[in-house]
Amino acid sequence: MAHEKDNYYDSAPYGRLGIIALKSFEKQGKEVNDYLVNWRSGREHENRHSSEYEGYARDTYLIGCQTPRFGSGEAKGVISESVRGDDIYILVDVCNYALTYSMNSEENHMSPDDHYQDLKRVIAAIGGKARRINVIMPFMYESRQHRRSGRESLDCAMALQELVGMGVDNILTFDAHDDRIQNAIPLHGFENIRPAYQFIKNLLKHCPEIEVDRDRLMVISPDEGGMNRAVYLANTLGVDLGTFYKRRDYSRVVNGKNPIVAHEFLGANVEGKDMIIRDDMISSGESILEVAKQLKSRGAGNIYMCSTFGLFTAGMEPFDRAYEEGIFSKLLTTNLVYQTEELLSRPYYINCNMNKYIALMIDTLNHDSSISALLDPVERIQNLLRRTKCQ
Repeated sequence: MAHEKDNYYDSAPYGRLGIIALKSFEKQGKEVNDYLVNWRSGREHENRHSSEYEGYARDTYLIGCQTPRFGSGEAKGVISESVRGDDIYILVDVCNYALTYSMNSEENHMSPDDHYQDLKRVIAAIGGKARRINVIMPFMYESRQHRRSGRESLDCAMALQELVGMGVDNILTFDAHDDRIQNAIPLHGFENIRPAYQFIKNLLKHCPEIEVDRDRLMVISPDEGGMNRAVYLANTLGVDLGTFYKRRDYSRVVNGKNPIVAHEFLGANVEGKDMIIRDDMISSGESILEVAKQLKSRGAGNIYMCSTFGLFTAGMEPFDRAYEEGIFSKLLTTNLVYQTEELLSRPYYINCNMNKYIALMIDTLNHDSSISALLDPVERIQNLLRRTKCQ
């Protein structure tokens, strides 16, 4: 493995590794576990048989858990084995709406609130016996309600404080809507991970026509709030940056938000250049498709839309129409949230699998080693670009 050269695994584990994958993240959790089993079974340590390495190489690191419900809809968290002294990593996808439960003989789809409550139930079942509890929540619960404008609740901040109050030591998330939310828990671990490397790797693999050149490629932020992501990607690739800002009608509220009147573009001439639109999430897709249309109207070439979380709350039809009209060429999202077979079957869709990356994060943290290189993958991206140019 390429990452083994860093020798982060030479230090003793913080505690016996245990992974609890809630049902919402069960499929990904099994693949994460497979990577860890494979890596650790092939390692040799001079102190491997010492007490510090007890249970280091095992057939599985997964710890069984259930969150059964009563007929009234109430639930409880149950774990199937002792976790005393373990270094526990809990994986949860709060956006997995495919899961259902029965309440008064009616079937209900699980909401983010339901998944968050199940997470707390599992933490409560651990009962403070683990040596350390780490929560990996790719889509941060209530992350879009991260700041107050008027008389509003601050749901994300309250959730973070509640988790650390229950004994959670570290929280790992991906592409937080605004990573300043970590200020809610300044004395606890909070890591905001951005999958820039995975996007570039998959773009170069599936779109060989891309030329990473300042005269042929631009990175676009669809709004001012996502500028940091786009700036990082543009600087890493050495290309120009453009952005849109949303002009809203603040005199009206539609579906809980001020409607967008227009998207205004700030940036250099895009004519003839390929575009990478970089965003944290696609909800209905209305905004990112409007941005793509605006770029096409200005003469842009191929348009590649990269978003960490593909929620597609309005279904795939708007994207199907836009693809048929030639508005964009490829759509990339990760498997960090639930994906439908409908999405995976689309000819324009590229799935960025993050399971190996999560396994590497867990492996490194369990050895109590620094993950700085994983959080800032500039060197890995530059090596990838050099290898691509040599092919």
